[in-house]
Amino acid sequence: MELQQTLLDYISESLLTINETVSVAESVTSGFLQFSFSQMQNASLFYKGGVTAYNTEEKVKILDVDRKEAEESDGVSQQIANTMALSVAKLFSTHWSIAITGYAAPTRQSDYNIFAFFSIHYKNEIVLSKKIELPQKTSAMNAQLYYAEFILGCFKSELNQQLILK
Repeated sequence: MELQQTLLDYISESLLTINETVSVAESVTSGFLQFSFSQMQNASLFYKGGVTAYNTEEKVKILDVDRKEAEESDGVSQQIANTMALSVAKLFSTHWSIAITGYAAPTRQSDYNIFAFFSIHYKNEIVLSKKIELPQKTSAMNAQLYYAEFILGCFKSELNQQLILK
């Protein structure tokens, strides 16, 4: 599965049109969203940066995730994704932020399921917060690619709503 260039172009043009910025906090996609933003035209004008916090300790230390909640959920929950999104927006002072945490392969901690939670934040509030579930036989790389493309598609829809409002 490849990210469609038209999706990346649409996001880039939209952020430039509304003159807003974005940042990213990732775990399960391990930098793939950050890479995607860096590939967009004129990325330096709207993409301020990102954080990959792959384990619980880094989520707590860098992204203000509650330690008790992170330990109880293996660092994977909707609330943790929400906190990651709010924290990275604050860290980079951006209008928008995207966060994801989850599993790319079946593990004991995930009850042998593949899923992720993501959040999209806009101007101090979570505007979209969802769980993505994938079949158990999905390869880890395909799971990561799917998560990234799905989230970027959702981000495109959120940007589209803002373009309509302006």
